[in-house]
Amino acid sequence: MSDEQRDRKVIALAPMPPEKSAYALARYSRSPDSIEDSLRWVHSHSSEKFWEQFYFAYGHGSIADLGHATVCFEQISELAAIRLEDEPLWDGQAKSSRYQNFAAGGCYMPNEIANTEIEGEYRGILGSLYNIYRLLKDPIHTHLANRYPRPESMKPADYDRTIGARTYDVIRYLLPLAAKTNVGQVVSIRTLEKQITRLLSAQLPELQGIGEDLKDACAKSPSTVWAELQQEETKGLEPLAATLARYAGPNEYQGSVYRDVLRQVKGRLKKAGYDDPQAWKGKDQPVDLLEPHAPLDELVTTLVYRVSHAPYRVLLEWVRQWSEKEKQEVVDAALRGRGPHDDLIKEFRSGYAFVFDILMDIGGWRDMHRHRRCQQIQQNFTTIHGYEVPSVLADAGVEREYRQAMDAVQLDIERLRVSNQEAALYAIPFGFRVRCLFKMDFAEVEYIAKLRSGVKGHWSYRTVAWLMKQKMLERHPYLGSLMEATSPDIEDSLTR
Repeated sequence: MSDEQRDRKVIALAPMPPEKSAYALARYSRSPDSIEDSLRWVHSHSSEKFWEQFYFAYGHGSIADLGHATVCFEQISELAAIRLEDEPLWDGQAKSSRYQNFAAGGCYMPNEIANTEIEGEYRGILGSLYNIYRLLKDPIHTHLANRYPRPESMKPADYDRTIGARTYDVIRYLLPLAAKTNVGQVVSIRTLEKQITRLLSAQLPELQGIGEDLKDACAKSPSTVWAELQQEETKGLEPLAATLARYAGPNEYQGSVYRDVLRQVKGRLKKAGYDDPQAWKGKDQPVDLLEPHAPLDELVTTLVYRVSHAPYRVLLEWVRQWSEKEKQEVVDAALRGRGPHDDLIKEFRSGYAFVFDILMDIGGWRDMHRHRRCQQIQQNFTTIHGYEVPSVLADAGVEREYRQAMDAVQLDIERLRVSNQEAALYAIPFGFRVRCLFKMDFAEVEYIAKLRSGVKGHWSYRTVAWLMKQKMLERHPYLGSLMEATSPDIEDSLTR
């Protein structure tokens, strides 16, 4: 063995408090010491002073990337879970709607409507959704079991779980955004700070409350369950990220920027008729691949798209008719409240070669939302785009009951919206459609088409992934031919 090989080491470190870990690795990169000597040095010095001086005072964000934390959020709404997952540099998972019965989990109740007449309306909507959720479960389960009998090679327990999963794939269309769920995440301190700031800057009280709870969790000692199970010492454990908890706060720019953009374009949208879905009736597509267009047109259209409900293509054709001054006024509105240390909002992440405007059910979009190697610009949740009707409902003989329930809920939500927009938002079921812009490079298009079109997946995003490939074949035949995708007509419902 050579001297070089004898000197070489690979050292795995035991878990440490994230701020200590980041401090140690930052010092390690700036000194000749070994990592173990750096740990000894950090242990005898104040990490709090280091963070205050080098992170919060000077904005050395790369330091915070070196410390990671595992944080779990329990009994939060599906809507809140979606907003938690909006971080680009995020690793985590939410409770799956495929393997669990949500009927017993309860729903989020906005504090503003508690003990009011509106609470009765709200509970009535959610109650009707869960009634039909329970009503459809057995007929759909029976139909699927008859349609896909258990192969002799498949264990009964595996078969039951698979048929159960396919059943929940259907009835999850009735889950409201208020349904409670759990989320677990592993993120750097830097991402954690951004997440806290974003939550505290949000308009929804639930998100603000979660932001405060997250700050509080960072200031306290972490859960010791694993250490206790390992019979390890648990006394004197340091807080998760005490310095971060003290300094993280709301951001005025994040809290106001979308209102500023909406104020700038609201009158123009109304004058052009684009505040009315009838203006783009017949122009909706489940998947639309946009042709390349000028950077300023893309930026302005993306900003308008974010605060409206119209298709991107319709808005792009409209924006192209504007003067340069009119376009610049929208961009100026999006920058008006920006401070010297504020990042540009994600709508400014323009220039990707492949821009897809996708209209699909919220449930299926939740799975697409997990893709990180792309920019996603989601429009606000609404009922104006209508809802999806899974074909299996007709096969199981329960389509009429589903449609009646969704039609009634849509009317009830629109009535509720007049008195309380927050409650109406939470009441929207997964089956209603949401529009979202996906901007990406070719590698991500290829990856999504292949992964999401597979037979293990839900038919909703399988269809979207397949259509993405078809659009690529139309626009870029050679590149499209390089993409693998499985037609949604090819089924294997017993594959998990």
